[in-house]
Amino acid sequence: MSLDIVLMEITSELQQHPDTSHIRHLQALVAAIRPRHARDIAHATDNIRALCFVLQQHPVWRRALLQYLVQVLTSRKLLHLLTDTGITLNNGFWGAATQRLLSQCLPPLVNDDYVKDIFGQIFNKADDHVWINGVSDHVWMDLLANIGLRTVTARQTHHALSNEVLSAIQVLSYRITTIGLEAELVRNYPDIEKFESPFLRQNDEINDYVLRYRAWLNDRQLRRDDSLHIDVLLSQCDEIVSKIRKTAAANGVSVSLTRLLLRLTQSMSRLRKLLALLDAGQRDRISRTAIQLFKELVTAENRRHSLRDLIQTNTELLSLQVTERAGKSGEHYVTGNRGEWLGMFRSAMGAGFIVGFMAMIKVLMSKMALAPFGYAVLYSLNYSSGFMLVHVLHFTIATKQPAMTAALIARAIDQGKQKLDELADLIVAVFRSQLIAIIGNIALALPTAYAIAWAWYGITGSHLAPPEKAQHLLHDLDPFGSLALPHAAIAGVCLFVSGLISGYYDNKASYAHIPARLRQLPWLRKCLGEARLHAVTHYIGNNLGALAGNFFFGIMLGTIGQLGVFFGLPVDIRHITFSSANFAFALVGLEHQISWQLALYSLSGILLIGLVNLGVSFSLALLVALRSRRVSFGQGGTLLGLLWQRFRSDSRAFFLPPPDAVSPQQTDDDRHPSSDTRH
Repeated sequence: MSLDIVLMEITSELQQHPDTSHIRHLQALVAAIRPRHARDIAHATDNIRALCFVLQQHPVWRRALLQYLVQVLTSRKLLHLLTDTGITLNNGFWGAATQRLLSQCLPPLVNDDYVKDIFGQIFNKADDHVWINGVSDHVWMDLLANIGLRTVTARQTHHALSNEVLSAIQVLSYRITTIGLEAELVRNYPDIEKFESPFLRQNDEINDYVLRYRAWLNDRQLRRDDSLHIDVLLSQCDEIVSKIRKTAAANGVSVSLTRLLLRLTQSMSRLRKLLALLDAGQRDRISRTAIQLFKELVTAENRRHSLRDLIQTNTELLSLQVTERAGKSGEHYVTGNRGEWLGMFRSAMGAGFIVGFMAMIKVLMSKMALAPFGYAVLYSLNYSSGFMLVHVLHFTIATKQPAMTAALIARAIDQGKQKLDELADLIVAVFRSQLIAIIGNIALALPTAYAIAWAWYGITGSHLAPPEKAQHLLHDLDPFGSLALPHAAIAGVCLFVSGLISGYYDNKASYAHIPARLRQLPWLRKCLGEARLHAVTHYIGNNLGALAGNFFFGIMLGTIGQLGVFFGLPVDIRHITFSSANFAFALVGLEHQISWQLALYSLSGILLIGLVNLGVSFSLALLVALRSRRVSFGQGGTLLGLLWQRFRSDSRAFFLPPPDAVSPQQTDDDRHPSSDTRH
C-alpha cells in the first residue's frame, strides 16, 4: 500500500470517527516505509523522505496523521514500554529461557490498553531495528518536524505524556533502589552499609523531582529544577557498580550477580534517557533524545523473544571472568628467553613420558571384553588421572595451551595494546612456545611408547599391539583415508571446553571461598593438622580450575568415542601426543615391516592432527574471549602482512628465542606475581 493511500485512509476515518485509535493504519504506514531488505538503508531513507514530501504537499493529511498518532499514544498506558522493554526481567535465566521458547510456539496475549503490547505488532519484523537504526537521526528529525508537534490539545497531550514519563522515572528509581540493597551486591561491596547509599539518595531526589515537575505541569508560573543533581547521584551508583565488577574480577562472579548488575545498569541508563527527555527544553534536543530512545526500544522489542540474545546478555560478564582467568594462566605458556624456552621443552617432555604410559594403558584396556559404558569409564579414568598427574608434576600438554594463549591475546587487544609491533611480538612468542611444547611432547612420547612396546614384547613374548591392531592404529593416522582430521577437530572442541571449565572452577573457587570453607571443617583439620590443612586448601584454591579442566577433558576424550559406538555414529577423538605413541606401538607391532613412504605418511598425519587440534581450540577460545569483551579487531590483514614480513626477515625468531629476549608478560609478572602453576 502506498503512502498516499494510507494517509488518505487515516484522514477519511478521522472525519467519520474523530476518536479512532486502532493501530491498523499505523501498521500500514510502517509497512509502506519498511524496505524490502532490512539492510537497504538507502531505500528506507528514501521512503521516509518521500513521506516528508507528501506531508509538506498535503497539510490536511499532516494534521490528520498527527491527530491519529496522538490518539494512539494517549489512549494507552505508555509506562510499561518505558520501564520494561529492553530491561532484563527478574525471573532468572532458565525462567526467561523457558518463556522465550514457549513464546515461539504460543505468542503471549496482546493487551490493546498498553503501548508496550501494540509496539511489537507495529514493528513486527525481527529485523526492523536494522533499518530503523540505520536511518540517520537527521532524517528522523525531519520526519518529526514535518508531522509537527502542535495539536489543538497540545497542553493536554504534553501533560498526559509527561505524567507517563514521570511515572516511569519513579518505577525505575524504585527498581534501582531495590537492586542496590540486594545482599549479593552488599557482599561484594560491604562499604555500601557504612556510608549513605547513593541508591537510596537518588530515590529521594527522584521523588522530589517528580513532585516539582508535576506541580509545574499544573502551574507553569512555578520554578522547575533540572536533574543535574540526580545525575551526580547516578554517577556515584556507577562508581559502586565499577568497584563491584573489580571485586568480582578478583573474587569471582556468579550468574545471579551478573543478572543484578545487568539489570541495574540497564535501569540507570533508561532513567538517564527519560530525565534527558524531560529536561531537553529545546525542540531539537527533545526530538534527538526521543529518536535515540525510539531506536533503543525497537531494537529491544525485536530481540524480546531471542534466546540467543538472552544467552549473550546473561553470560557476557561471566564469560569475561572465565576467559580473564584463562588469560592469566596463558601468561605462563609464553616463553621469551632461552631459559624459559628450554624449560617449556623439558616440561613438555615430562608430559610426553607420562602420555606414553597412558597410551599403553588404553591399548590394554581395549583388549577387555566390555560394553561401551565400561570402556568409557576405564578410558575416562585413564585420561583424567593422567592429565591431572601431568598438572601436579608441573608438566605441559601442548594442546592445552591454545585455550589459554588465545585469551591472553584477546586481553592484549582489549587493553589497548593494539600497536601491531607489540601484538606481533606476542604472537611470535606464542607460536614458538607452542611449537617447542609440541616437539617436547612428541620427542619423549614416541620413544617412550617405542621402549614400552619392545619391553612388553620381551617380557610377555607377544606384541602390545598385534599386527591387526597395529594396522588399525596406522589407519587411524591416515589424514585423508580415515576420519582422523574430523576426529582431531572434535578433540579440539574438547580442549576448548576444558579451558572454559578451568576458568569456571577458578572463578568458583574464588567466589565461593572454597579454601576458607574447607579450613572450617573440623574433621578435615583433625585428619590433616593445621599446617597441612592450610597447604592443601591453598593448593586447591590455586589449582582447582586446572584440576577440574583436566578431569573433565579426560572424561570427554574417554566417552566421545564410545558414544559414537553406542549411537552408531562415526564420532571419535584424535590427539597428537597419543597419536604419536600409537604410531610407535604400530611400528613395533609390525616389527618395522612398513615402507618408508607409509611411515612418512603416518608422521604427516600426526602433524596434521596436531594442527587441527590446535587450530580448532585456539580459534574457538579466541572468538569467545573477544566476544566476551565486546572486542573486534579490524587490522587482521595488516597484522598478517606484518607477521609475514617478520618471518621473511627473521624466521629464526619463530622457532628459537634470542638469548637476551624478554617475555612479553615477564614485566607484568614481576609486578603482579601469580600463584598459577603451569600444567
